[in-house]
Amino acid sequence: MMRSLYSGVAGLRTHQTKMDVIGNNISNVNTTAYKASSIVFSELMSQTTQKASGPNAQMGTGGTNARQIGLGVRSGAININITGQGSSQSTGNPFDIMINGDNFFVVNNGLENFFTRDGSFYVDGAGNLAMTSTGYNVMGWQVDEETGNIKQDTVSALRIMNAVNMTYPPEATTLANFSGILDKNNKDVVSAKGKAVNLNFFDALGYSYTAKFVFKQSGDVNEYSLELDKILDSTGKEVVSGAAAKALFGDANTTQLKEGKITFGADYSWNNGVLQRGGNPIVDLTTLIDTTTGVWKAGTELVDDPASTTTPKEQKTVEEMLGEVAKAYGYEGSVDAFMSQLYQTVDANGNPTGQYTMEDMLKRQAGVAAGTGDVPANTPLIGDIAASGADIETIGREFQGVKINFDGKKGNFAGINNQITNTTAMLNLSALNEMLGVDGQAFEDIKIDFSQTSMYDNKGTSTIGADKGGVGDEDGLGTGRRLGDMIGVSIQQDGMIYAAYDNGMTRLLGQIATASFANASGLEKKGDNLYSATLNSGEFDGIGTDITANGGSMSTGQLEMSNVDLSSEFTEMITTQRGFQANSRIITVSDTMLEELTNLKR
Repeated sequence: MMRSLYSGVAGLRTHQTKMDVIGNNISNVNTTAYKASSIVFSELMSQTTQKASGPNAQMGTGGTNARQIGLGVRSGAININITGQGSSQSTGNPFDIMINGDNFFVVNNGLENFFTRDGSFYVDGAGNLAMTSTGYNVMGWQVDEETGNIKQDTVSALRIMNAVNMTYPPEATTLANFSGILDKNNKDVVSAKGKAVNLNFFDALGYSYTAKFVFKQSGDVNEYSLELDKILDSTGKEVVSGAAAKALFGDANTTQLKEGKITFGADYSWNNGVLQRGGNPIVDLTTLIDTTTGVWKAGTELVDDPASTTTPKEQKTVEEMLGEVAKAYGYEGSVDAFMSQLYQTVDANGNPTGQYTMEDMLKRQAGVAAGTGDVPANTPLIGDIAASGADIETIGREFQGVKINFDGKKGNFAGINNQITNTTAMLNLSALNEMLGVDGQAFEDIKIDFSQTSMYDNKGTSTIGADKGGVGDEDGLGTGRRLGDMIGVSIQQDGMIYAAYDNGMTRLLGQIATASFANASGLEKKGDNLYSATLNSGEFDGIGTDITANGGSMSTGQLEMSNVDLSSEFTEMITTQRGFQANSRIITVSDTMLEELTNLKR
């Protein structure tokens, strides 16, 4: 009777332990990533009153089994359903991460590593990714500065927000492309001013600029000239224009053929190097040029205005005075367009003898000797043609730039400068550094691709435009960018952490490492949803594993819920209650039997 009494006590204790396990499970039903525990019983021990005996052939008797009386029950093992995946809970927080698979996050308290399935993280004041509950740092792998790739070495704290990561450095534009349709019937294309196309680009400091190009149609409608007109900064201020801008793109002295006519104004006349209007001098070319070198004075230099009646005479810039000459020939406001027009001389038989620009003839009119500087020999005087009263029959113009060719039958791009294999031209911005006195290489040359242009009927509308970056194999490269500020952080399914910047760039910041164990159930609970490695779980090697190595993944904006099954827990609670009740009856019945025994002596 005393044995049954103590067996009942052992049963009560063991069922109480099971109730403790069930209670802990239920209390953690809403704990993030909690793994349910279960208990199994084993009999405590047995008292052998008679050992087993074997059969005796001589005696003719059989064997007997051992006689054993059990002495109760004990807790055999407490198991954790650590590999059971909990359901997902959507939070919308990008730093909440759920592991799909059997791996664990690695966190560190500054002294040792712990392991957890609780992916509720945040970025602390130092910029480290950390657990919201404990503040322990989330461990992972850093980016190799040389390769830009993840280097899987000993895990370390992931500092994803620091002074370096908060911005993305600017970069100069090095590639650009023109694309779209250039319709030969477009009014802008056939006009004297041409079709304007803007190309936006960046320098190495991230400042934005606009290069303004101009397309003009040749006499051959399948050929178009393209030249750089000016470069503006982001405020619209001219950085470079005129001849200085044109020198940055294409080849000098490129000829575009297109027949035309220049008419000298009826009120105008030439008196040697002086342009007159109504018999009154308005421009003295000799004051605008160095006759020994054949070079015009600086455009901003002031010269006397012959038409002025004041003393001393009023002054105008060289550019303004040349504008008066252009106006006399019907090119008001277009000095460059007038000066570049080509005139061809012929012999008595009509055979060409030479080509000269209006600028060549003006320089000769100013007294510059033929063959001086860039003035061709035998250049005629523009005043002689004016005196004859004849119009100037032009054959085209001379410009600095490139000629874009198209296939007249198919309309597709057919090369640059009549070279079908040539698809690119260089915008030589490196020369702009010295021109502007920029310290270092703020501007870089830009290689421009024209292979995506075409010439089709588009109802008189041209869609041609220019954009930063390459095409084909170079698509997206060389675009350049301004300084970028971080606007967000995202975590990929493989644990890669990327920062996004408002200049369109992304940067790899690190990768969250995970740990896997041969026997995850052997991990030891440390509270706060943490585990530590034991001899039976297997050691952590300090490096960890990629989450994708075992077919796992990470889901952001979600947390893993507890894997406690309430229906199972309540069922276990019922059986535990009944087991506890039955064991208590053993004690009460044994007590009653003892009472009857003591009542034998009255």
